[in-house]
Order: sequence, then C-alpha cells, then structure tokens
Amino acid sequence: MSRRYDSRTTIFSPEGRLYQVEYAMEAIGNAGSAIGILSKDGVVLVGEKKVTSKLLQTSTSTEKMYKIDDHVAVAVAGIMSDANILINTARIQAQRYTFAYQEPMPVEQLVQSLCDTKQGYTQFGGLRPFGVSFLFAGWDKNYGFQLYMSDPSGNYAGWKAAAIGANNQAAQSMLKQDYRDEITREEAVQLALKVLSKTMDSTSLTSEKLELAEVFLSPSGNVKYQICPPNALSKLLVKIGVTQPAAETS
Repeated sequence: MSRRYDSRTTIFSPEGRLYQVEYAMEAIGNAGSAIGILSKDGVVLVGEKKVTSKLLQTSTSTEKMYKIDDHVAVAVAGIMSDANILINTARIQAQRYTFAYQEPMPVEQLVQSLCDTKQGYTQFGGLRPFGVSFLFAGWDKNYGFQLYMSDPSGNYAGWKAAAIGANNQAAQSMLKQDYRDEITREEAVQLALKVLSKTMDSTSLTSEKLELAEVFLSPSGNVKYQICPPNALSKLLVKIGVTQPAAETS
C-alpha cells in the first residue's frame, strides 16, 4: 500500500504518514548507538564507533562527537555526510548570533533553528530528509546544563537521558530504570558506559570502539568541552568492570 505514497516526501498517505521521513528514521536505527545523560554538574555523551580500522588515525578524527560552539556539542547517529552539512549550518548560526549579540546563543534556540532547517527538507518537493539524529549537550545562563534530542522530521525535545541509533529502545528502557535525579557527572559516565555495553552489537567493549565527551563548567566558571582520550577511556572501562578480560591485559 505504501508504494503509492513513498515516492515523494510531500505526499501524505491516507493514514496521514510521510513514509520518506519514516524511512529516514529507520536508517538511523542501523547506525552506531549514542547515549546522552544530563547530570547536575554536566552533560555526558557516549557513542559507538562503527569505523574501527587499524589504519584510521583515531587521535585526530572523531566519528560521533562534534563541537558546535564553546558551550554546545553534539553526538551523531545516521548518515555522516548529512550530519556534516547540519553541523556546519549550526556552527554558522551560532557564530552569527555571537557576532550580532556579543553573547553565546542559547542552547534551545540553536537546536530549534537547526530543526527548522531539517523540517524544511520534509516539506518541499525535490528534497529528501536528512538521515541523521542528534543529541545536543550544552550550557547557557538561562537554563544551565541541557540535553536535547532531534530526529529527521525536525522534532526535538529536552531529555534527562536519551539514546539514538541501534538498539535505542533497549537503551532507553535501561536509562529509565537506572537514571535518578541529582546524578553526578562521574556516575553519569558509568551509567552511560554500562548501558552501551549491554546494547552494543559488539561482544567486547574497548576504547577503540567508543567515544566519550563531556560538557561541564571549569573551576573558573567557563564552559568546557572535553573528549576522553583512548588510554583514559580504557582505564575507565576496567574500573567500572565492563571490559572483557582479554582487553585488560593489553
């Protein structure tokens, strides 16, 4: 039945569905998982890397985590070429706001602006939806630390903990059970890694297959975005007991 209505983004089915948008969401379900957790002293983002070749220069490249501005970062799940376009768009919007008003762009305003762009690609003929979902982590003076999730339709919402990508439903259920208010950043890191270790398709969890990023306030009061280096991530995996015994000896 859907074959009559999925040839164009602008055609509604009799049930009121846009199949092209739903197909884009299905594509994200095949991408590497990403988890975001909001804590009282920061936001934690953890992502599963699908590209794990030994020839990849992992020290200079990231697959899942990107910095938008000094106070905002994102975790990505989906088609990376689509994500690069949207990330560059968000960076330009943030810099334009800073140039115009001499202060950082509020996090939700930045998310809403980018989601307006994504929504436009579901409304006009000759275009297809962006096949990517984002987890936005940021801080501003109005609402403090914030975590938002957006999908190809242009919808977004604020979350205390969220998961995108493969097995996101299972990860979301675990987060719902184990998340608690007033969680610290260190506890959020441990929770995110434990949830990811149980939902990843891979049998072993190593630093080569993960990316961990945090947004928090430095002692001087400035917003800091930090990616955990592989050696520190390996030690952390051993500490919380999610690394396979074979990986601990390496």
